[in-house]
Amino acid sequence: VQLQASGGGLVQAGGSLRLSCAASGSIFSINAMGWYRQAPGKERELVAAITSGGSTNYADSVKGRFTISRDDAKNTVYLQMNSLKPEDTAVYYCAADVMCVGLLQHHRWWGQGTLVTVSS
Repeated sequence: VQLQASGGGLVQAGGSLRLSCAASGSIFSINAMGWYRQAPGKERELVAAITSGGSTNYADSVKGRFTISRDDAKNTVYLQMNSLKPEDTAVYYCAADVMCVGLLQHHRWWGQGTLVTVSS
C-alpha cells in the first residue's frame, strides 16, 4: 500500500490550500483516514480525521477553517484549508487504516508528508 500526498506549498496568511492523498495497492477496505502535521520542534498532532461513515473530527485549532473529505471510489482523502495562519506551517502527513486483500485486520499506513508554509 502506498499513500501519495500532494498539494502543499507556500501561501500567504489568509490564503487557501487543498491537500490530497491517494491510497493505492492491494486494498480491500479503508476505515478512518486523516491528516496529521508536525511543525519544527513539535510533536506530530492530529489535524482532522474522517471515518468510513463520514464522521469527522478536527483539532480545535483548525475548526471552522479546515474541512476533511474523502472519495472512496478513488481511495482519496482531501483537506481543504482556508484562512491559513503562520502557525499552520508544518509538514502534513496523511494516514489511512487499510485492510489489504487477503488480510483480516486494518493497519495504519502513512504518506510521505507534504510541506505547507504560511507566510505572514
